Amino acid sequence: MKLVEGFAAARAALERRGDPLQDPAKEEAVRQIIADVQRRGDAAVLECIERFDGVKLASLEVTKEAVREAYQRVDEGVVGALELAAVRIRDFYARQKEVLVRDGEKGGLGWVMRPLARVGIHVPGFTTALPSSVLMTVVPARAAGVGEIILVTPPQKSGRVAPLTLVAADIAGADRIFSVGGAQAIAALAFGTQSIPAVDKVCGPGNIYVVLAKKLLFGTVGIDALQGPSEVLIIADETADARYCASDLLAQAEHGGGATAAMVTTSRALADRVVREVESQLEGLPAADIARHALETSGVIAVVGSVTEAIEVANLYAPEHLLLMVEKGQSWIDSIRNAGCIVIGPKATVALGDYAAGPSHVLPTGGTARFGSPLSVLDFVKQTNVIRVDDSLLAEIGPAAEALAYAEGLAAHARAVELRLEKKEEAGQ
Repeated sequence: MKLVEGFAAARAALERRGDPLQDPAKEEAVRQIIADVQRRGDAAVLECIERFDGVKLASLEVTKEAVREAYQRVDEGVVGALELAAVRIRDFYARQKEVLVRDGEKGGLGWVMRPLARVGIHVPGFTTALPSSVLMTVVPARAAGVGEIILVTPPQKSGRVAPLTLVAADIAGADRIFSVGGAQAIAALAFGTQSIPAVDKVCGPGNIYVVLAKKLLFGTVGIDALQGPSEVLIIADETADARYCASDLLAQAEHGGGATAAMVTTSRALADRVVREVESQLEGLPAADIARHALETSGVIAVVGSVTEAIEVANLYAPEHLLLMVEKGQSWIDSIRNAGCIVIGPKATVALGDYAAGPSHVLPTGGTARFGSPLSVLDFVKQTNVIRVDDSLLAEIGPAAEALAYAEGLAAHARAVELRLEKKEEAGQ
C-alpha cells in the first residue's frame, strides 16, 4: 500500500483521474450487442449467453419449480440469514417510504407519487452467487410498490442460476427470473424480447459492459445510476483498532476489479500498525492474490494533521463507503458532505451494511456521491405535478402568464390564457 503524509499528499493520492467509462472498444462492442438484441430478441440473447458465458440454454425464464428446488440446495442457516436480512431491509424501506413518498397539495398546487409499473433488476452471478445484491435491490422495489419486478442474472457454468440467488429472489419477492446477465440482459429489458418483457427502469450493479449498456440505453429505459468498482475510505484516529482497519481494507480489496481501499488517519503509529496488520491478515485469505494486487495498485494510507483535514479529504474524494473510526464519531457527521454510506463506531465494519444492516449496498461510486444517492424507494417511484385551476388562480397569475408568453414570442400560449380570462370576465357580467 502507498503511505503518504500531509493533507496535500493525501489529496493527491486520492485524486480521481480519468473516466472509467471511456473505453471506445468496449462501448462499440456493447453498441453491437444492443443493436442485435433490439433486432433479433431472444435469438440474439441466447447467442450472447453461449458466446460470453459458455452456456447453451433452451429457454431464458427460470421456472417456479426450479426456485422451489433451490431451497433444497441451500443450507438452512444461510436461508435463515437471508430471511433476517430481508426483514431488516424491508423494515428500513417501509420506514423510508412512509417519510419520503407522500402526496402533497396546497392552494391547488401539489404532486402525486406513483410506483413504477415494471422494473428490471440486474444482479451479477456468473462466477459467484451474490444473494445480498438480490435483497438490496428487489426488496426496496417491492417496498416502493412496484407492480412487477423482473430479475435478470447470468447462469453459472452448470447452465443454471445459482440456488442461492434463486432463494434470495424468492425471499425478496421477485415476480419473474431470467437466466441472463451482462449487456444483453440490459438491452432485453430496455426493448423487450419474445420472452423478456420491456421495463420502465433498470437497476442494479454489474461489470463495465453492464454499466456501458445502462449508459447507452438511458432514455429508452430509466436507470438508477452507473455503479463502478467498490471503494472504502476509512477515517481513523489513535483510538481505532488496527486489526479492524486492516480487515475492512482487505474486505474491499478482495473485490478486485479496480476496487479502492484507502485510509486517512491522524496517527502515524496507527498507519504503521495497519500496514503490518494487512500483511498478517493477507496470509491464508482465499483471495489473497486479488486483494494484494488491489492494494498495490490503488491502496492508500494517508497521515494528516487532524480529523477535520481527514474529513475534508473524504469530501473531496466522495467515497462509496466512509468508515468513521474516531472518538465521538457521531459528532462529525454534520461535517461529511459527500459519501454514499457512513458507517460509525469503534467496531463498525462495512460488511454489516453489505449484508444485513438494512440500507441498500447499491451506492454511488467513482465520486458520484458528490451528487448521487444510494438506491432507495425514490428510485422506484415517480412524481407527477398537479395544478388545479380555478377562477381564483386564473385571476392571480393569468395576466402574468399572458405577459410572459408574449415576451417569449409565443402568442398561442398567451391567447390560451386570454381566452380563459375573457370567459371569466363574461361570466362575471
